Amino acid sequence: MKEKDVYMAEATTAPSSQSPPRGAGILPAQAIRELIATGEIASAETGDRTNLLEQVQPASLDLQLGSVAYRVRASFLPGKGRKVAELIDDLSMHAIDLTGGAVLEVGCVYIVPLMERLALSNRIAGIANPKSSTGRLNVFTRLICDGATSFDKVPEGYQGPLYAEIAPNAFSILVQRGTPLNQLRLTRGSPGVRDTALARLHAEVGLTGAETEAVIDRGLMFTVDLTGRAGGLGSSGLIGFRAKRHADVIDVARIGHYDPADFWDPISASRGHRLILDPNEFYILASSEAVRIPPTHAAEMVAYDVQVGEFRVHYAGFFDPGFGWEAGDAKGKGARDSGTRAVLEVRSHEVPFLLEDGQPVGRLVYDRLVAPPDQLYGAGIGSSYHTQGLTLSKHFKPWSG
Repeated sequence: MKEKDVYMAEATTAPSSQSPPRGAGILPAQAIRELIATGEIASAETGDRTNLLEQVQPASLDLQLGSVAYRVRASFLPGKGRKVAELIDDLSMHAIDLTGGAVLEVGCVYIVPLMERLALSNRIAGIANPKSSTGRLNVFTRLICDGATSFDKVPEGYQGPLYAEIAPNAFSILVQRGTPLNQLRLTRGSPGVRDTALARLHAEVGLTGAETEAVIDRGLMFTVDLTGRAGGLGSSGLIGFRAKRHADVIDVARIGHYDPADFWDPISASRGHRLILDPNEFYILASSEAVRIPPTHAAEMVAYDVQVGEFRVHYAGFFDPGFGWEAGDAKGKGARDSGTRAVLEVRSHEVPFLLEDGQPVGRLVYDRLVAPPDQLYGAGIGSSYHTQGLTLSKHFKPWSG
């Protein structure tokens, strides 16, 4: 077989669940299930493995809120040798029972013990991200573990509980025990892909749709669309949305329920295809590029360069294997005109900032998996954003304005 044919065969063949994959990379779904079976991932409350198995995604595990949330005076990191529970005792203002549902309010910070507990082997570490729907509501969510000196990182061999820091910034949200707001990737060794290898991967399978040029610079560069061509909502010239202030509470368990006009102001393309970001306002925009994530890789959205401007372009930046891939045939062949737009969660800091169409705003950093997952992101597993253009979170009805 030719090198490309070997690659494609590997990318579309799921490994046996009887032989969990080895080597460096992000662990796929079948390996996460193996960690649940061996007790390296366990329920902190019930010991129920069935519930854990239901949270497994192609290359991540959804993390569920536990039974109580603590309103705290400030965000914190415990630091080496300290437990999160100690800081909760020191900084907690009051406890909130989540078993029947409760509102987490804008402008407040909460710490919630999660339903999952880890007992990882020495070679396994973790990285967390907010779920896509969490980021699109501007709910700032970060993972904390005992002894942590940074957010969203679980050190190799960690054994202990997990906590979520939650700070709603645009809308107050109604959550309950079991609500998933963030997700955990588990890694072995270094999964990173250098630019030379990424360029080869693009040449083989196409990481963007054919209508856009792939620029590889410390990952795959992506730009902002301010023309409306990426909208996909049937509204000519629509380029984005800005969150309304003082909107109603959003129950995150309600899917396709809310009228977006009650929560968002639409933004139309300007004559010069520019947009001035107002300080501390929250925007939903879309990338110019249609992105494709092959089954052998996952990707994370990161800032293109911290010197390009005082704004943030993502709150949830993880792309599962299969994102934008299934528009072609089962192997992704003949699908180079396909792909799925990346939705950008944008917030300017301190000063107004001018964005122009096609301006670089971020990078997709690709990581390899230790093996292709036995399930891919897409319609087959009920993924919410596999055919998205300019798309609000799944809680809203389609835009009809």
